[in-house]
Amino acid sequence: MDFNVRKLATDAGIFFSRAVQFTEEKLGQAEKTELDTHFESLLSRADCTKNWTEKIYRQTEVLLQPNPGARIEEFLYEKLDRKIPPRATNGEILGQFMLEAAKEFGPGTPYGSTLIKVGDCQRRLGGAQRDFLQTSSISFLTPLRNFLEGDWRTISKERRLLENRRLDLDACKARLKKAKASESKAAAAPDFQETRPRNYVLSASASALWNEELDKAGHELRVAQTEFDRQAEVTRLLLEGINSTHVNHLRCLCEFVEAQTVYYNQCHKYMQDLQRELGRGCPDSLEVNSHGVGSPTDPSAVLPLNSPSPDTDALQIEEVQPPASGTRKAKVLYAYDAGDSSELSLMADELITVYTVPGMDSDWLIGERGNQKGKVPVTYLELLS
Repeated sequence: MDFNVRKLATDAGIFFSRAVQFTEEKLGQAEKTELDTHFESLLSRADCTKNWTEKIYRQTEVLLQPNPGARIEEFLYEKLDRKIPPRATNGEILGQFMLEAAKEFGPGTPYGSTLIKVGDCQRRLGGAQRDFLQTSSISFLTPLRNFLEGDWRTISKERRLLENRRLDLDACKARLKKAKASESKAAAAPDFQETRPRNYVLSASASALWNEELDKAGHELRVAQTEFDRQAEVTRLLLEGINSTHVNHLRCLCEFVEAQTVYYNQCHKYMQDLQRELGRGCPDSLEVNSHGVGSPTDPSAVLPLNSPSPDTDALQIEEVQPPASGTRKAKVLYAYDAGDSSELSLMADELITVYTVPGMDSDWLIGERGNQKGKVPVTYLELLS
């Protein structure tokens, strides 16, 4: 192993000197070259862009993949430069379970046939989600990550180099200032009396040495100033490129919103199709009451899938007469509280007489209990022969 001890010692000395100088600047014991206001504004804008881009990137990752274990796995595959294996979405897995359950229960049974319909819908929802994840990753996450791992690293590297150039420049300024002070002191010291010729020679020699040191310090300052100016210009150009970064991220953000819109529109369409299909295939289906969700054992918290039409609401119950034939007995399965004066409240397990009238909604019947009469929902009754 090639180990350069001299270079290592030199680098260690430079690092130590810069650390001391930086500490003295923080304590106000050393002068510091200040950057202009515009440059400071560019630095602040760049830091703000980096911080918020990082937060948005991390939270978008959580939104697209809530499972931290899956995120770690994808990160490792990416770092190992290996292809991420395909992973089924939760909707696709749920749909597959429903389809397998339908085979066990029997596709011809009401429950089995409904499982097939819902399972197929869940698989389509899962497929739409997978497409959304892929599109969002390519159009939104990747550009943000490229900025953080590419452009920002370059900017950070140049900023560190600029800071080192500034420290070197300030060190040269301090060295020149010290040389000027020593040269002035040496120039004022010579004694021109003939009785002390030796002192005069020594003082003149010291003055010449400090003049040489002053010239050397001035040359080093000019070189340091040139390197600092060059590095400041390079860093400034990179920082001004943040405006282009914002334009690029704005375009990526619009593409992300477009992908979300397409995804949610697909989900809405799939669910509407499923609801219509279930409404045709399950006439006795129940839906949640819009006023709140009740417990599964509380039938009063559900209403028939198809709400009564306005014509049925306008029906005058008092004027309805039972047909000469076609009345049936029905057992009440669940207690039901009447929603208005046209409906009849029911108690569980009681027997009532029911019949229908022309033009009435198929989900409702006219029920009679003694002198009481009103509409009752079919799903709360067990019709007896």
